[in-house]
Amino acid sequence: MNQSDFLKVVLPFKDKVFRLSKRLLTSTEEAEDATQELLFKLWKNRDKIASYRNTEAFAMTMTKNYCYDRLKSKQANNLTLIHSNYKEKETSLENKLEYIDSVNRVHLLIDNLPDQQKMIIQLRDIEQYDFKEICEMVNMKPTAVRVSLSRARKTIREQLTKQHNYGVSQH
Repeated sequence: MNQSDFLKVVLPFKDKVFRLSKRLLTSTEEAEDATQELLFKLWKNRDKIASYRNTEAFAMTMTKNYCYDRLKSKQANNLTLIHSNYKEKETSLENKLEYIDSVNRVHLLIDNLPDQQKMIIQLRDIEQYDFKEICEMVNMKPTAVRVSLSRARKTIREQLTKQHNYGVSQH
């Protein structure tokens, strides 16, 4: 496989690899390193890529494993919490700030979920993978993935409701 063929296969999901890395590692720099590492590993094994049933799912699984290894390592103590991922909306400054605050609150709630729920909600709700692909990536049965996703969403919904009700009662 030459460089051009390799890029045609890998570039369509490179950003998803980065976003999953960022969700798990919370640091842009760490996520960039993880993405580079994944691309390097895929390049080293480029002759095997054609034999993978689903290269993207394989890459996401490799990313998950790499990120977990990083988190377990001693270097993980240096990771910082940085959240600036939000989509621009064409609204007033006040609405933009409210939107950013809401998005950041959800990101923080996702980050506080157990690792498995955090990854599944990232893959399903943010990356938009279907359940079959997620099952392959995380090596779980569909029922377990659905239960984990349901619990993650319920936790986030309850936390947001609690925060909102607390904020309302203070005014």
